[in-house]
Amino acid sequence: MPTSSREVVEQKLESLRRCLSRIETKCPTDPGQLESDFDLQDIVSLNLSRAVQLCVDMGAHLIAGMNIPPPDTMGQTFDILACEGS
Repeated sequence: MPTSSREVVEQKLESLRRCLSRIETKCPTDPGQLESDFDLQDIVSLNLSRAVQLCVDMGAHLIAGMNIPPPDTMGQTFDILACEGS
């Protein structure tokens, strides 16, 4: 992987770590608290969405460096990476 490509992935990984940390620190152990606290729901759901998008972005970035057609869907990103062994 070229240095610039590695840097992009590393930056996205750091953002992913922040999202996961935010989820971990804000998600209560009691599901009832999450159910009744709309602010917590927003924090958790936003960071989950960001985490998924970061994973898709990293996958798409890796696929762009391969000699294969790009994915049509987010899910195909992971299918392609699995088939290519990345």
